[in-house]
Amino acid sequence: MTDSEAREDRRQQPKPPKPQYLSAQSAAKKLGIYLPAAPEAFREAQHSRDELAELQANPPEWLSTLRREGPHPRAEVSRRLGITNSGLARAGASDAMTTAEIQALIADPPEWLIAERRRANP
Repeated sequence: MTDSEAREDRRQQPKPPKPQYLSAQSAAKKLGIYLPAAPEAFREAQHSRDELAELQANPPEWLSTLRREGPHPRAEVSRRLGITNSGLARAGASDAMTTAEIQALIADPPEWLIAERRRANP
């Protein structure tokens, strides 16, 4: 073979990246929303990472309303109340609460909330 002859490139070419999809439950968790409160179209579909990034960057009205008013998932409720998820479970509180319910608990904290706050922040 001489220098003037081109050699055929037989190396395997890289494959184009496939989009990664998340279940609706995983997408809701990443968005910090309560899945049963999301629109049916969101709950029924799988979501790509690009779509999730777009929802985070430019949230539609339903997502903004859900984040603002709730109902919120357990992790968000416990964060807003300043207690742990376990503390919320010990108190027998519901899995999801609206912003108004959370604010009512903060304004007039029941005994269990005061005790859980002491336990979370000794």
